[in-house]
Amino acid sequence: MQIAVFGTRSYDREFLATANAVHGFDLQFIDAPLTTLTARLASGHQAVCVFVNDVADRAVLEALASGGVRLLALRCAGYNNVDLTAAAELGIAVVRVPAYSPHAVSEFTIGMLLSLDRKIHRAWSRVRENNFALDGLVGRNLHGRVAGVVGTGQIGALVARALRAGFGCEVLASDPIVNPELLDIGVRYVDRDVLLREADIISLHCPLTPETRHLINAQVLDAAKPGLVIVNTSRGALIDATALIDALKRRQVGGVALDVYEQEAGIFFDDLSSEIIDDDVLQRLLTFPNVLMTGHQAFLTEEALTAIAQTTLASIADFAADRPLQNRVDLGGILGS
Repeated sequence: MQIAVFGTRSYDREFLATANAVHGFDLQFIDAPLTTLTARLASGHQAVCVFVNDVADRAVLEALASGGVRLLALRCAGYNNVDLTAAAELGIAVVRVPAYSPHAVSEFTIGMLLSLDRKIHRAWSRVRENNFALDGLVGRNLHGRVAGVVGTGQIGALVARALRAGFGCEVLASDPIVNPELLDIGVRYVDRDVLLREADIISLHCPLTPETRHLINAQVLDAAKPGLVIVNTSRGALIDATALIDALKRRQVGGVALDVYEQEAGIFFDDLSSEIIDDDVLQRLLTFPNVLMTGHQAFLTEEALTAIAQTTLASIADFAADRPLQNRVDLGGILGS
């Protein structure tokens, strides 16, 4: 089976090639992202493999279908970049990786929070210039603070557990499904509005849907506790970045750690150190000393990349053998897990 793999980097090629040893698929690695301009490169392939910032709207899917593509394999958990209606109409099945390594993302989340709160990243930059002064590096304990976790799926549950059992935070959680194991360790489930209003720290671990887009907006930020700290390792569009900048300027928000950004496509995953980036919102965010940003790397561990490659290729193998697709996504949402 011929598979066009878009938006690949060295680590994608390495781990997919290793996992493919048991399948023997014909993998064509394409560095360029999937767009209307590059979709023609998949002509003659039966499947296409994409990542979070590849475009899979109706126009792209129509181009893929005309070239013979019948399967879209997402090597990620989110599928907000796919027009599921168009895919269904065109007869293109969509599969994803529901859980690759929740520990990878949850551990990175805690790491970002600690670095931001204790100003570790700023101290590291100083020491490299032989500046060992501690002025301006006063941080805050996590112990005893109120942490709000929005979304307690596998990743959010690990973050909630670490904050509650590991650091002694009072943890508020918001999720339609209550995790009884979190209740057992003292996590309290509350309405999302209550969480957003009462938390000192908010960590976002929910999918991007029409209902959660700009979950953190001007109204929420105005009603939040002064000095609120926000961590987002989920999806960039959960936060209205323009409203966030305004809250940072007013000192309403005390710190932000972002591994994702709403307009990251075309910027993240590339070396643009010699380029001029014309995204004024992103550039303004990077000027704040209390904003810590990374380039969507929370998933980037050996364990996660192995799981992503193995699950993706296993789904493609099921499709090729006409077996049920355990990780299929359809119009109704997630069909398998």
